[in-house]
Amino acid sequence: MVCEKDPLVQKVCELYEQISSLESLKPCKDVNMLFTQLVVTCMPPSPIDVTKLCKSIQDIRCKLIRLCGEAEGHLESHFSTILGSYDNPLHHLNIFPYYSNYLKLSQLEFNILTKHCSNLPTKVAFVGSGPLPLTSIVLASFHLTTTSFHNYDIDPSANSMALQLVSSDPDLSQRMFFHTSDIMDITNDLKDYDVVFLAALVGMDKETKVRVIDHVAEYMTPGALLMLRSAHGARAFLYPVVDPCDLRGFEVLSIFHPTDEVINSVVIARKIPITKQCSVEYPLAPTKLPNKCFDIEMFNPLNHVNLLEELDIEEQLS
Repeated sequence: MVCEKDPLVQKVCELYEQISSLESLKPCKDVNMLFTQLVVTCMPPSPIDVTKLCKSIQDIRCKLIRLCGEAEGHLESHFSTILGSYDNPLHHLNIFPYYSNYLKLSQLEFNILTKHCSNLPTKVAFVGSGPLPLTSIVLASFHLTTTSFHNYDIDPSANSMALQLVSSDPDLSQRMFFHTSDIMDITNDLKDYDVVFLAALVGMDKETKVRVIDHVAEYMTPGALLMLRSAHGARAFLYPVVDPCDLRGFEVLSIFHPTDEVINSVVIARKIPITKQCSVEYPLAPTKLPNKCFDIEMFNPLNHVNLLEELDIEEQLS
C-alpha cells in the first residue's frame, strides 16, 4: 500500500494543499508556478501504481485531477481569447505555452492511427474539444488534411471561442464543425465516424469515464476506432487512467506511454461486432474477445528508446 511516506506522494500532497487553497485557478504567477511544479514532479517515469494508493491519497488524487481540469479549462479559455483577437488566429498558435506538446502528441496519435487503419479517416469526432481544440486543429492542418472534424463540447461558450479560431481560415472553416452537446445524448450520429477521439478530461472519475466509453461502444460502427488519452505512473495524479478492462465492446490494439514532456498516454481500440451470444437488450454484455496480443509501448523520442512489451489481452482483462 503506497501512502504518505513515499517522497513523490508527499510532494504531490504538499502541492495539492497549496493549489486547493488558491482563490482562483485562472492563469497568474502563483497558479502557473504551482502547476508547473506539479507537472515536473509527476513527469519522470515512476513505478508508482495509483490503484495501490491508500484511501486518503486516492481522495486527494481525485480532487487534484478535478483541479487540473479546471485550471486547464481556464488556461485554454485565456489563450483562446487572445488568439481570437488576431485576424488569423491559426498563425499565432505558438503563443500557447504547450503548443509544442500538442504537435508531438498529434504526431504520435497520427502515427498510431495509421498503424491500425489502411485508409485515412474521412470523418472523425473529437469529444471534449474545449475552447482551444488544438488536437483537431493540428491533425486537420498537418496530418488529416482532407478529413472533416466534428468537435463536441458541452459548453456553448467553449464552442463559440473555438469556432472563432478557425472561421477565418478558408480550409479549416469548411472542415471543422462544432456541436454543443453532452456526448451521452449523441446516439446514431456516432455511427458516422471512422474514428472517435475522447479527450482526457471527458469523465474525470472512473465511473463517468466508463459510462461514456460504454455509451460510444453502443453506437459506434463496428470496425471504427476509438482513441483515448490516459495516464501512466505518477502522471495519473494529473489525468484519469483508462484500463483495458474499461473498454467493453472494444478490442484494445495498442497502449502507448510517452516518457518525455507529452504527459498523456494514448490508447487505441477497435469496436468489435456484437456476438450472437449477446442479447439485443444488453449489447455490452461480456464478450469473448479475440485471443490476440496488443502492444504496450514506452517511447522517449528524445533518446529514441523504444521498448515493446506484448501482453495477452485476456490477462489484462482478468
